[in-house]
Amino acid sequence: MREITLTVNGERRKAMVKDNELLLDVLRDKLYVKSVKAACWRGECGLCTVLMNDRLVKSCLVLAVEADGAEILTAEGLVKDGEPSPIQKAFIEKGALQCGFCTPAFVISSHKLLTMNPNPSDEEIRSFLSGLICRCGTYNQIIEAIRGAQKAYASR
Repeated sequence: MREITLTVNGERRKAMVKDNELLLDVLRDKLYVKSVKAACWRGECGLCTVLMNDRLVKSCLVLAVEADGAEILTAEGLVKDGEPSPIQKAFIEKGALQCGFCTPAFVISSHKLLTMNPNPSDEEIRSFLSGLICRCGTYNQIIEAIRGAQKAYASR
């Protein structure tokens, strides 16, 4: 066991981890970040996606020891002073939630897309989100939510 330090959603956190423990499991089971979902543990569904040092990663493919010292941003971290972020508000307004299981990964990925490109085409959105699976099929509402949040990101 060794201690690692992560900055999760702006808060410095420590955890004791085994060398083979996944970042996904540490976030969920030791740091209680429940928006990071566990589904395939193979990097296929993308539901465990987080921003690590401002890069989208599938946390089921990252060893926790590899993340030592990293900054991790999850869907919870987008909330400021109890107020949902523009992309979170847009997901609610456009009904892009359905069962909600995949929503945090789509939210954090859409946030990253809009910070990189506040005016993506529908094709760019589809391509960017292609590594995420929504079993409820809310893809059209997700695109609408991204469109609904564009102005807020363009003004940053």
